[in-house]
Amino acid sequence: MTTTRHAEIAGAGLGGLAVAIALAQKGWSVRVHERADDLRMFGAGIWLWENGLRSLDALGVEQAATARAKRIETLVARDHEGRPLLRRTFGAEDRLVLPPRADLYDALIARVAELEVEVVLRSTAVGATPHGELEIEGGKVLRADLVVAADGVFSRLREALLLTRRVDYLDEGYTRLLIPRRPEDPDTEITEYWSGSRRLLYDPCTDEVDYVCLCCPVDDEAGRRVPVDKETWLASFPQLGGILERIDDAGRWDRAMRVTPRAWSRGSAAIVGDAAHGQPPNLGQGANLTFQNALALAEYLDREPDVPAALVDWERRERPLTDHIQRWTDLYGRVASAWPDRFAHRRSQVLETVTRIPWVDRQMNKAARHRPVGAR
Repeated sequence: MTTTRHAEIAGAGLGGLAVAIALAQKGWSVRVHERADDLRMFGAGIWLWENGLRSLDALGVEQAATARAKRIETLVARDHEGRPLLRRTFGAEDRLVLPPRADLYDALIARVAELEVEVVLRSTAVGATPHGELEIEGGKVLRADLVVAADGVFSRLREALLLTRRVDYLDEGYTRLLIPRRPEDPDTEITEYWSGSRRLLYDPCTDEVDYVCLCCPVDDEAGRRVPVDKETWLASFPQLGGILERIDDAGRWDRAMRVTPRAWSRGSAAIVGDAAHGQPPNLGQGANLTFQNALALAEYLDREPDVPAALVDWERRERPLTDHIQRWTDLYGRVASAWPDRFAHRRSQVLETVTRIPWVDRQMNKAARHRPVGAR
């Protein structure tokens, strides 16, 4: 007689729900703990690359998550003179789509319900042990074959497990929001506009809305202001008044963070998502790596009945790619934002040259072109 294995998961964000689905599909009983009163996602878009789409397909949510999403054909970065610095095209086996985050989250929630995963709201996890114990605020201790910490960059559980090596506050931040779409807006091209140390990212999202991301150094007080100071951004991007005028009082500014753990697991406890590899969104791979790592986690656990051994194998095989993308997304941010304004022309020259090198293209897109373990 086979005994059903049980997992307790802390955090019902994208990572926690993805792990819950992946495990439930392998026959695990799963309970997810969420400290909030409800399941809600903030209003922004999300980049889903080929690796993320393949992972979501294996989790049974790709179609629902991307039903309204724009299919991207090209991605272009332009300097202050409108010169293209970087161009990336997409094909049938190398896709990028851009749904609202809420559409993706709703698809994950629906799949969790379909698989009869238990989600407990107003349940705050405050500790975990390598022995498969999850401590809930108030003193209750729950035991499981596997405990998963999916509680974000500032994970309490990661630190309880002594898995934190570094949490770095980076020198830039982002305001992400949705704006009403107009008929004349580009339909299939993402454009990142650069002006000095500021960047404005325009993304077609759905037939109703576009996704906009404003990036600036943390010392740029006017640039990080919410509601967005449209006047100061218009001074940086005078050609983008048609976009900036549609920004309302919504949006939020988040400082870029980087998480470097000592390991992804200890005993029968693992960390996933931002708790394991929080990173700035420059390459748009944070969530995609979360989905592929969640899918792979369930796959390795299915192959190896010994949970600690499976977790070690999972990290050994999957972490190198995640670490690689963390390094390259950091490098992209430094190249984009760390040049003084007087060297903007030189930055353009360097980038035009470097981004044409095939090796650089392979490094930047290594995750996007990766076939996730467990994908169909």
